[in-house]
Amino acid sequence: MNYTKYKNLSGKSNVAFYNITEDSIEVVFNGSNRVYRYSYKSAGKRNVDELISRARKGYGLNSYINRFCKYLYER
Repeated sequence: MNYTKYKNLSGKSNVAFYNITEDSIEVVFNGSNRVYRYSYKSAGKRNVDELISRARKGYGLNSYINRFCKYLYER
């Protein structure tokens, strides 16, 4: 996999890297080697599309996960 370093424009995010696929986003948090996969099936298309948008902007990804998707990951 080819992960992208999260820009972290707020300076407060716990997200380190992400990878966007056709129907999901995979997130790696700082200090962890574990990959959290949020897919259309597990988290819903609306949530995943929002996660992807925030990942690309480099702002708000960690807070959105914590507020709306925290336990909606596949693995």
